[in-house]
Amino acid sequence: MNADHHRLDRLREGQGDIGNHVIDEYVAGRLSRRDFIRRGSVVGISLPLLGAIVSACGGSSTTSAPSSSATGQSGATIKAGIIVPTGQINPVTVIDQGGLDMLAQTGEYLCLSDQTLTLKPALATSWTPNSAADVWTFKIRQGVKFHNGSPLTADDVVYTYKLQTNPAGKSAALSAFGGVLTPSGVQKVDDQTVAFHLEAPNGNFPYLTSSDNYNMIIIPNNYDPAKWESSFIGTGPFVMKSYTAKVSASFTRNEQYWGPKAKPAATEFTFYAEQTPSVLALSSGTIDVLGQFAVSGAEQLLAPGAPYNIIKLKSSAHRELSMRNDQAPFTDPRVRQAIALSLDRPAIVQALFKGNADLGNDSPFAPVFPSTNTSVSQRTQDVAKAKSLLAAAGHPNGFTTHLTTEQVGEIPQYAQIVAQSAKAIGVTIGLTVESSATYYGKFTFGNSDWLDATMSLVDYGHRGVPNLFLGAPLQTINAKTGTGSWNAAHFANAQYDKLYAQYVAAVDLSTQRTIAGQIQTLLLNETPIIYGYFYNFLTATGKNVTGAYPTAIGHIFLQNTTKS
Repeated sequence: MNADHHRLDRLREGQGDIGNHVIDEYVAGRLSRRDFIRRGSVVGISLPLLGAIVSACGGSSTTSAPSSSATGQSGATIKAGIIVPTGQINPVTVIDQGGLDMLAQTGEYLCLSDQTLTLKPALATSWTPNSAADVWTFKIRQGVKFHNGSPLTADDVVYTYKLQTNPAGKSAALSAFGGVLTPSGVQKVDDQTVAFHLEAPNGNFPYLTSSDNYNMIIIPNNYDPAKWESSFIGTGPFVMKSYTAKVSASFTRNEQYWGPKAKPAATEFTFYAEQTPSVLALSSGTIDVLGQFAVSGAEQLLAPGAPYNIIKLKSSAHRELSMRNDQAPFTDPRVRQAIALSLDRPAIVQALFKGNADLGNDSPFAPVFPSTNTSVSQRTQDVAKAKSLLAAAGHPNGFTTHLTTEQVGEIPQYAQIVAQSAKAIGVTIGLTVESSATYYGKFTFGNSDWLDATMSLVDYGHRGVPNLFLGAPLQTINAKTGTGSWNAAHFANAQYDKLYAQYVAAVDLSTQRTIAGQIQTLLLNETPIIYGYFYNFLTATGKNVTGAYPTAIGHIFLQNTTKS
């Protein structure tokens, strides 16, 4: 790398220990350009400065992420179809894709996790860590107003974060904040600045303030989140016109928006409980944008020459097949490994996704994550070894068990494949497929088929970093701190908890990869959860529609969408 060190020295000024360490890693050739931009955005180096550093090292200074550019005229009404929200649209309690999509139509986050996993400023203009990465300081954008005309201040941010991190509350965001941030750690520095004093060092903390942590739209100070569905109050480019639960929602352009005004004059959302009618709606022109579709049942959208624009995003979205580590026969890791070894993963990816997915290796480290350690060997189907493991565990003739899951996407077909694969090793798996509302129940242990079933198969949406996937479903359960809050496998492993804490604290990519390799190896040995695949996030629009911007977690941002 032919670096202009005099220019680099000037650019380094004010970047702090962590920022300069990331720059050192790039200059030394230990980070690719893409990884440098992603990692630099996390630790608070601005995108223009990242571009200048790349340029000083002899590369292209362009740092913008690819996105759909709008080519039609502004002022249209854009009609979109998404999955029906399962419950009340409340920033504290939303936990489903339809709900998170509604939050983000009018609400905004401190930063945006974009399609390339790069963090971009939104209601925060900048953020910086201290040298230990256990205090992160955010500058709040000035000149922003809520839809009711009140100005955005640091008080609104502090209120929102104290509300969402309260361990006595019912925030779905506790799955991300448990063991990371408590209300006492949310501190106003001045009218434009908020500092987050964390429970422990956290090298990826800004992702928890981004659209990845979808509950975290900023709401006004002292606003009752239970009333949010009546107003959809936020700071975003659209304001609510109407909302009918389980049916539809409509929005109009926010003419007082702090950023570039939305190109559509209005948007209309229709909610679909099943995919088939949404695909038919796109085919007939009833809707312009289909927020997400699964390959199974929508093959015509992907056919060569089909009259649609397809947006395909690599993602960390996946399904988790948990086995109760505290219930026989799954108390023995050999039994759990046997089930995992029965699966033909390449065949599953082809059957369910026509190849539009990556293989899973029984850990949450998806190929899309820069920190995933690719030196860990991929688990493959091995029926003979699976039978041998069952025999050694005392089940030479197999056993009978039950799997409970939900009616979402390809999950019922995947559950059938799991059951059929298990038959080859002598295991009989009964199936129960429920509605999502029934399956999730109250989202708490003892009140949820998802968390209580002997075998449980659940959907997990994309995140830009694996922190939540490593914590909520795998960390040892602790109700007081909110950790292990989605641990359907009831997995408890002190060595895992230690490695998890080390990974979370790591601030540089090489350290993260080293620890990731140890975690990946441990989880292959223990196999509390089977991760069979990580599927691409697929969005479709009409050929005459441009500028729709989905994220792999499930948002569909329409402010730059046009229709010709």
